Amino acid sequence: MRTGRPKARLIVTDDERQQLQALAHRSRTASFVARRARIILASAEGLANTAVARRLRVAPGTVCKWRRRFVA
Repeated sequence: MRTGRPKARLIVTDDERQQLQALAHRSRTASFVARRARIILASAEGLANTAVARRLRVAPGTVCKWRRRFVA
């Protein structure tokens, strides 16, 4: 049985995915911007917030915040 609030569905278009991948992998991108792009890309794969947090070594609250902001 699942507990907690249901997470908002994250849909990324092809254009958005290309832009996020460019930000995530470009060497001149600020590290915090690249991290946010990686969070959104991993979340768009359908992973849970905790799995994304573990993979990217960030706090689960950080993943939740950026997922919510991207959806909004």
